[in-house]
Amino acid sequence: MNLYALRPATPADLPMLRRWLTAPDVVLWWGEPEEQARLLEEDLDNPLMTMRIVSFDGRPFAYAQDYAADSWPQAHFAGLPPGARAIDAFIGKPDMIGQGHGGAFLRLLAQRLLEEGATVVAIDPDVENLRARRAYARAGFAGEAVVQTGEGPAVLMTFQG
Repeated sequence: MNLYALRPATPADLPMLRRWLTAPDVVLWWGEPEEQARLLEEDLDNPLMTMRIVSFDGRPFAYAQDYAADSWPQAHFAGLPPGARAIDAFIGKPDMIGQGHGGAFLRLLAQRLLEEGATVVAIDPDVENLRARRAYARAGFAGEAVVQTGEGPAVLMTFQG
């Protein structure tokens, strides 16, 4: 039995997401909470963005979004094949960090995206975010290529199943 559940984010989740965006680890890698909350609220109605709340044993603790890598052209995704999906995610509950949850739910999400037809799944953690890079590697993402993004240097990692 899988203890992780992924469900679509709804407007009712926005207060929870706003709280999560103020968590120190989230602020460190995602940036200013109010700006990020505005972006999430805008994306709720965007058909190009799939926004999910992740729960463990019925307790919401993380956020994940995925989109076609070519939906928002970014130079570091240009070499990915057609049909590639990109993921952004964070754990909003500090007590859930460092326990293997990130790798577990991202593996589940990446596998689901491949089953739904994605050719590859990409994630691009900040080059300095070693905790996330280790979690993504445990999830099955591979790659060490440093790429330049709009937010600075990142590592392009891909999941192919």
